[in-house]
Amino acid sequence: MPEAPRDSGRGAALVGAGILLSRLLGLVRQRLLAHYFGATPAAAAFLAALRIPNFLQNMLGEGVLSASFIPVYAGLRAKKQDDEAQRVAGEVFGLLAAANAVLVVVGVAAAPVLVTVLAPGFAPQTRELMTDLVRIFFPATGVLVLSAWCLGVLNSHRRFFLSYVAPVVWNLCIIGALLIFKVETTKVAWGVVVGGAMQFLIQLPPTLRLLGRLRPAVSARSEHTRQVLKSFVPAVAARGVVQISAFLDQIWASIAGERAGAVLFHTQTISMLPVSLFGMAIAASELPAMSEEAATRKEALKSRLQAGLERLVFLVIPSGAAFLMLGDVVAAPLLESGHFTQADTRLSWYVLMGSAVGLTASTQGRLFSSAFFALKDTRTPLKFAGLRMAVSAACSALAVLVVPKLFGVPQHLAVAGISAASGLAAWAEYLSLRRAMRAQLGDVGVRFSRIAQLWGAALAAGAAALGVKALLASRFGSVTTEEWGGSVLPAPHLNPIWSAVVVCGVFGVVYFALTPNVWKKVLRRRSLK
Repeated sequence: MPEAPRDSGRGAALVGAGILLSRLLGLVRQRLLAHYFGATPAAAAFLAALRIPNFLQNMLGEGVLSASFIPVYAGLRAKKQDDEAQRVAGEVFGLLAAANAVLVVVGVAAAPVLVTVLAPGFAPQTRELMTDLVRIFFPATGVLVLSAWCLGVLNSHRRFFLSYVAPVVWNLCIIGALLIFKVETTKVAWGVVVGGAMQFLIQLPPTLRLLGRLRPAVSARSEHTRQVLKSFVPAVAARGVVQISAFLDQIWASIAGERAGAVLFHTQTISMLPVSLFGMAIAASELPAMSEEAATRKEALKSRLQAGLERLVFLVIPSGAAFLMLGDVVAAPLLESGHFTQADTRLSWYVLMGSAVGLTASTQGRLFSSAFFALKDTRTPLKFAGLRMAVSAACSALAVLVVPKLFGVPQHLAVAGISAASGLAAWAEYLSLRRAMRAQLGDVGVRFSRIAQLWGAALAAGAAALGVKALLASRFGSVTTEEWGGSVLPAPHLNPIWSAVVVCGVFGVVYFALTPNVWKKVLRRRSLK
């Protein structure tokens, strides 16, 4: 199989480094939110309110621009048509800003209706607070959409690091607001607004330098801009389907209870880390190059896709095993503080167990979607995003409405079922995307024998780490008596930070020791690129 081009590993590393810095600050932000707000109604209102205007960023932002704008813009640059690329960038910016402004105004006006529909299980006081927060968050999210346009230009010029490290500024503003205002929810929300503006402004100067000149226009005079819009519509629809699925999860979480919903929203910051660090890093860094290769060098595109999948499963499978076997050890140092109790950490572990179900499928699905975008096919990902939404909605409904009564488990444990339902849906989407890609590039994907090898190593590493955890608990821990509506697993009290360092350290050492042939191959392949 031919080698992928040289820049693929470096691009993924730069994206991964930027995302890592951003996510580390995101974890600090989330720990402070957990410390000051815990799993209270205020936390549920804040976290749920932040998700509602995020539909703007999801529908008009990074994912959609990656699917529609980058392939066209990068293709024009590859053909040395820089003036036309500049014109397309200006027209896309103008159209995006106009659509964004309209949606922000509508979102602010419709905030009470949105909250009533999307958080029906919350108490009236919680919904009232949530309405105020949504009105604050909508303008901030609108600015983040324009930040995603900067990301599209920067990525097309292979300037990966800045666009993915820019959210560090957003996180720093929220962290500063939390340290200053603590539990004053509305004032903390304004930190989100300031952070959104700063994230955009920090990317704007280098973006303008790369373009040379920005000529915004609320029109699509260029045929290439019309090509962007042609891909944009199904891409927006695909992101809309994903967003509807997220809103359905939010509705089910509110029915499971305000405290359970708050724990779910807190924990999703952790469960999304492997998807962001590995799935997003590799998919985003590969898209510009895949877009250049798609028309004439499909063998190179296939090679690049295969190499990306190999790296993904090597990195993501141990993450899934750690969520499954060591979720409390992972969650405690990141969330357990102040008002976020050990019982809340226990529920976080159950949520992470559910997330482990679809982790490898979700990350591989992102890379397959990027390959379809490179082929200028946004309709296939849309079709299978709809399948994912249907499967997730059906399974989540069962998890919340049927399983607790059928098995006699506490209602709040249904949030673990919600995360597992998303995982099952991710598998349905991934398998469908892989089957469809076979018609374009032939068979591509990681061999079952390799997946079995990696899972075997990850489970063995998890067993060794559990042994160390049990030893630490017997010597230094004590079983907690704190319960929250029933607990499935015992909870030995250990220092969260030190136990995580020791237990996760053992897990990592054993996993790498058992997979030397795989990680050496990955490093060798990247060094050749």
